[in-house]
Amino acid sequence: MVYSGPMGNHHDRPASATPAACGSTWGYTTRAVQSAIPRGLGQSIGLPVHTAAAFQFGNLEEAQEEFAGGGGLSYARMQNPTVAMLEERLSSLEGAAHTLALSSGQAATFTALMSVCRAGDHIVSAATLFGGSAGLLQNVLPLMGIETTFTDGSPEAMRAALRPNTRVLWAEMISNPSGDVADVAALAEVAHAAGALLAIDNTVGGAGYLARPLEHGADMSVQSLTKWAGGHGSAMGGSVSVSGSADLSRNPIFTEGAERSLLNLHGAGALAQRQRWLGASQLGMTLAPHSAFLLGQGLETVGVRLDRECATAQALAEWLSGHPRVSAVSYCGLPGHPSHERAQRYLLRGKGAILTFDVPDPSRFLGRLQLLRIAPNLGDTRTLVVHPWTTTHGRVPEASRRAAGVGPQTIRMTVGLEDLADLQADIEQAL
Repeated sequence: MVYSGPMGNHHDRPASATPAACGSTWGYTTRAVQSAIPRGLGQSIGLPVHTAAAFQFGNLEEAQEEFAGGGGLSYARMQNPTVAMLEERLSSLEGAAHTLALSSGQAATFTALMSVCRAGDHIVSAATLFGGSAGLLQNVLPLMGIETTFTDGSPEAMRAALRPNTRVLWAEMISNPSGDVADVAALAEVAHAAGALLAIDNTVGGAGYLARPLEHGADMSVQSLTKWAGGHGSAMGGSVSVSGSADLSRNPIFTEGAERSLLNLHGAGALAQRQRWLGASQLGMTLAPHSAFLLGQGLETVGVRLDRECATAQALAEWLSGHPRVSAVSYCGLPGHPSHERAQRYLLRGKGAILTFDVPDPSRFLGRLQLLRIAPNLGDTRTLVVHPWTTTHGRVPEASRRAAGVGPQTIRMTVGLEDLADLQADIEQAL
């Protein structure tokens, strides 16, 4: 297999390879197990692992061409064949033009935002965010002269917060942990009318299985691959998938330099090119090839896992809603949830595998668990619980914690593959 293509999402394949036009008609799970794997004599039937720090050139001219364009294989910080195959698979599952895979979800978020922002720019964000994303927007980007306005995430509030220097609107497809569902189409309309882009954190959307925000007008779909994509808590990674239609014409980062501007040099691929240059080449947030292998393998079962996990989460949310020792439950699959209607519109299959519920004494509850495990990860095959007020959101200001749907009595649960009856029995005895 020889790597080719400027964005790292294509591979030279033998003539027997399945045409892209045919693969595009396949269902999600078929693409999850078949995409990015070449066909032909001697080809492996799964993703191979390429462990190399550098790649050879045949002559001076090849080396010069690669270092001038940076589109192929030269040094593993920028690209690796195993990582490129994972990126191709993610592009297929997210419906993206290009995907960049990086070392963590936080690396992907930082790359997505910094690819369109610089000192003096402005971001509008929903307040219901994962604690790491909130910390990045509140604590890190201000050091670089980038300011963020937090809103309730509605299109009206986002529009009211716009400024002439707003470059991106940020929201989570299904927010962690409150379960709010973004009105992607309306947010895209707000962003594009202002010359900004819409970036959606699709982590809880399960690598495009539950939600595909790019199909509703988002320009970037960002996710932590550590979660449902990997699915087994065994590898870290993150990705940024971009549409092929992002309007960059009103962002000076892409238009300055006249004929040498990024937009003129790279056209529709300018955003993906800048993200690879920034996140991989310059910042070195490189995904290791063995991690890429594990994540690519996890994607092969994400649909099967999420079907089971979403069904169990729905049943647990309904059961907990009627429990006398539980004061509140938040799950967008419940009719009383504020995002229930949007969940019907935007979520393709289940309503997600994450929910929260409030208990009188979180310390006592967690201390009595015998089956459920206390851990901060999401999307694992095992059901995990955590007290976000003191852990994942513990360093976030109190007002921001409450805006994110986190209170002192809140337990966050990410549902795994255990039998429903066993989960209910452990929760019952702990309560």
